[in-house]
Amino acid sequence: MKIVLLLCALVASSVRAQEAPFPQRGPLEITVLFPAGSSADVTARMLADGMSRQLNQRVLVVNRPGAGGAIGYKYVQAQKPDGYSLVWNSNSISTTYHSGQLGFDYQAFDAVARVLVESVVLAVKSDSRWRTLQDFVAEGKSKPKGLNVGHSGIGSHTHISLAALTSKAGIEVNEVPFGAAQVVPSLLGGHVDAVVQLPAALAAPVKQGQVRLLAALIPNRDPALADVATAKEQGVDVSLEAWRGIAVPRGTPRSVISQLESAIRNTVGSVEFVKGSENLGVRPAFMPADQFGALIAKEDAELARLMQGIGLKK
Repeated sequence: MKIVLLLCALVASSVRAQEAPFPQRGPLEITVLFPAGSSADVTARMLADGMSRQLNQRVLVVNRPGAGGAIGYKYVQAQKPDGYSLVWNSNSISTTYHSGQLGFDYQAFDAVARVLVESVVLAVKSDSRWRTLQDFVAEGKSKPKGLNVGHSGIGSHTHISLAALTSKAGIEVNEVPFGAAQVVPSLLGGHVDAVVQLPAALAAPVKQGQVRLLAALIPNRDPALADVATAKEQGVDVSLEAWRGIAVPRGTPRSVISQLESAIRNTVGSVEFVKGSENLGVRPAFMPADQFGALIAKEDAELARLMQGIGLKK
């Protein structure tokens, strides 16, 4: 019996010795919680390209959309904590949990790094009758439930942002959830009066003069959207800056997280990433693992309070 146990131990030791060091075993995979073509998808692919060069290993992007991000989070959480399965996470880790769509919270993952921030905006067609947020709010007050406003799905960051905006403004609108890739086409097609969305998804129609941005729902003006006043500047005190970053299943070795963090840091600081971000209307905003983890924990508590206040917390 002792001989059998010894042989098993030797075999296990041999297997471990032969296992290639991270990340040489094979490609890494970043799960994106939204469909191809969405702002989350485009920015993730920019990040993956840079990380591939930094790690000298392929970094693939796989879209696993649905349920406000819950489908993708569940998939990655169930994977081995070895650094090969990553999730392109966002504030949605908190909103999906607190809305009851996800059975575990942010603590199921280890934070790796924040990558960028995005300015949630209220947008209308360029030929609309509203020139400012005040115009829009005034009509909302005169016509309760008379305006249709699209967002990226129940429990999404854009949904929470819209709910916070209407609550602070004291208006009621018809909230219309869409799949993320359908939000902007719904506005351009005239199916809704306005959308709450992230600027990357709106970059092309804004440049083409099809869309007008009425307000940015962030603390201070975005340098990339310098002519777009914040909601607070226009009398509605609401700000919900969106962030995106990378997380891995809880228990991933610290040495692996450090390698990923370093690859992300170098990618985010590269000329290519900065230029690409500028073109998309997002802002590089690297934050290391420890600080990123603390930010997620802090915002989780804040979002729980906000969602409780507007009746979205389960």
